[in-house]
This record gives sequence, C-alpha cells and structure tokens, in this order.
Amino acid sequence: MPDSHDPLRSLFREAASAGQAASTTPPIAVIERRGERHRRHRIVGIAAACLLVLAGSGAALSAFLPQDPGPTLPATTPSPVAPSPTSAPPPPSHSTTPTLNSALPPRNTTPPPPLSSTVPPRNTTAPPTDPTGTVDPSTSMSPTPPQSLR
Repeated sequence: MPDSHDPLRSLFREAASAGQAASTTPPIAVIERRGERHRRHRIVGIAAACLLVLAGSGAALSAFLPQDPGPTLPATTPSPVAPSPTSAPPPPSHSTTPTLNSALPPRNTTPPPPLSSTVPPRNTTAPPTDPTGTVDPSTSMSPTPPQSLR
C-alpha cells in the first residue's frame, strides 16, 4: 500500500535532502589541525600525570625518611697527634714499657734565629718637613720619593 500522500513521509525526505546538502567534509588542513591539537592535549595530560606521580613519590619519600640521620663520621680515622713537649707531663721513670714520647727521637729545642736579623732595618721616622710642606732633601734618606701634601 503505497502512501505517497503521507505528509510525514514527505517531511522526512525533505529533511534528508537538506542534511545531505549541508554535510560536506571539511578540508584536509582542518582535519590535520584538529588531530594535532588532540595529540598535543594528550601529551600534555600524560606529562602532567607523570609530574604528579614523581612529586607525590618524592613527598612520600621525604615523609618516610628520617629527618636527623645523626652526626656524619669521617671517611678515615684521624692519625694520633704527638703531644708537644711543653704540654705533656713527663713520663714516669719507673715504667718499663716504652711510651710514645720515648719512642720519638729528641727534638731540636733551640728557637730559630729571628727574621729581623736578616732583613735590613727600615727608616720608620718621617723626614723633617719645611713649614711650607716640602721635604728637605739634604736631611732625608728615605727610600721612597717625597710626596707633596694635598
């Protein structure tokens, strides 16, 4: 039974033809841009998730690690320092075991000569000056040249 005069059927055909005319595929460049945008959003989301995982695990590790590990020990043990002869008490004379001081050779106890004897003395007194501020060259034996007052 053909219903060619059905108004609803004619309206559906009219809507279908209008939809076909309006539905055209977009250009390839538009499709590529949408795909690139989707890919960038996906990469940013994955990177943000990775950063959140790393930050959360770092925070968890810092919370579970002890805060004060204690004093750090040196890598090697320090060698014993021989006591100086003035600060160490004399070893007992009745002891039969050799001590650290008796095993060491005697030290030279004479002080080194003073350095001032090898260095010539410097003239530390100022040369006499004239009331005008100039230096009298006949009385001055200073190694530095005379300087005028400013």
